[in-house]
Amino acid sequence: MLRLYDTRNREVQPVVPDGARSLRMYTCGPTVYRHAHVGNLRSYLLSDLIRRIAERQRLRVTVCRNITDVGHLVDDTEIDPTGEDKVLAQARAEGRAWQEIARFYEEAFTADTAALNMRPPEHSPRASETIDLMIEMIAELIEKGHAYATPDGSVFFDAASFPSYGEISGNRLDRLKPGHREAVDPRKRFHADWALWKSSDREATWETPWGRGFPGWHIECSAMSLRLLGEHIDVHTGGIDLRFPHHEDERAQSDATAGHEVVRHWVHGEHLLFDGRKMAKSTGNVVLLRDVAEQGLDPLAVRLALMEHRYRQQMNLTWDTLRAADRTLRRWRSRVAEWSESPSAPMPAEPVARIEAALDDDLDTPLALRLLRELDRDESIAPGSRFEAFLHLDQILGLDLPADIGKVRVLPPGAAELLEQRGRARAARDWAAADRLRDELADLGVKVSDTPEGQTWS
Repeated sequence: MLRLYDTRNREVQPVVPDGARSLRMYTCGPTVYRHAHVGNLRSYLLSDLIRRIAERQRLRVTVCRNITDVGHLVDDTEIDPTGEDKVLAQARAEGRAWQEIARFYEEAFTADTAALNMRPPEHSPRASETIDLMIEMIAELIEKGHAYATPDGSVFFDAASFPSYGEISGNRLDRLKPGHREAVDPRKRFHADWALWKSSDREATWETPWGRGFPGWHIECSAMSLRLLGEHIDVHTGGIDLRFPHHEDERAQSDATAGHEVVRHWVHGEHLLFDGRKMAKSTGNVVLLRDVAEQGLDPLAVRLALMEHRYRQQMNLTWDTLRAADRTLRRWRSRVAEWSESPSAPMPAEPVARIEAALDDDLDTPLALRLLRELDRDESIAPGSRFEAFLHLDQILGLDLPADIGKVRVLPPGAAELLEQRGRARAARDWAAADRLRDELADLGVKVSDTPEGQTWS
């Protein structure tokens, strides 16, 4: 059974109870005002791997990944008194309508996840199209005494009404201090309260019983997850930067509405550095998937490189790392194509079981890849057997390893004649000549392997 590190409980735990037949997972989706960089995409690889492993274990997986296209503050970690919105700010910068901006970057995100072989979620709700769910939830929170409206038409969550606040991040209410960057909003009863609805007459606002405005960032995920996945969610994923305040606030809202713990397991992916620095627009250190393709590298080299580190370990990605991953990817595809020409054979049970066990053990992808390399090099295992194993494991790894099967392979000039000569040398048991001809073929870029059925080449 798949086990993952639960951020709230501080330990590795099975993600579904024994005998469960399904898994429900919510993933905090992108804010669609810019292209996602490879650090952002690492978080979505986490949920994709969870999904693929759960499906291998014959669980019916339902995933919801939202699209934040409105209500997201310029500074994720603090309330912006001007009500500035990232999508609206980008729309002004590009001279386009905010809806056009949102759809453009949403489509770009979808294309990137497809290029990385990430399976699409069952639900992809847009914040702008689910405002009614948020208004309904806010009204319920007010009715239950967990939220309050202010005279200007804003609504705040009453943080003190949720005593277990801080169990995910450790930031307990009694230890939270007022923000140092700006004065505490005088409309709040307590400095740690947060906005569920912001009164405003800017663009992209809606009418509510409290007045015209737009939703707070945190309420979006609570409303969408409860409606589309129900009141019992097995796994909630996201980047480590969302742990506080977003996931703390989201948990408080959802649990206060449902009256019980909604999410069983909170799972977070660590930060990704590039060349030793955090990826940020301000530092000019942002790497997009299209930048990788422009370097002549397969986008799936990014997927492979990210799996070389465990999801909850900080990782430093470099161009050298990506180029090495690209070489490995192309080599494995070539090997799989070569093995496909041999007679099929059952998978080697023990090596495959060890790789699957590594993946089940809190997604130990580095160990799984190390064991896969050992399997690749183990010439005692028949080519057809390794072929079946690599295809089976690729259902989880998602590296498109069968990509080269069936491709027309063209020998370099003179290689066909050398292969014929070597075939005759082997038939005559002239092993010295066969070895010499193998070396000559290697110089031409042709690798020759000897099998019981004869020599093969790649």
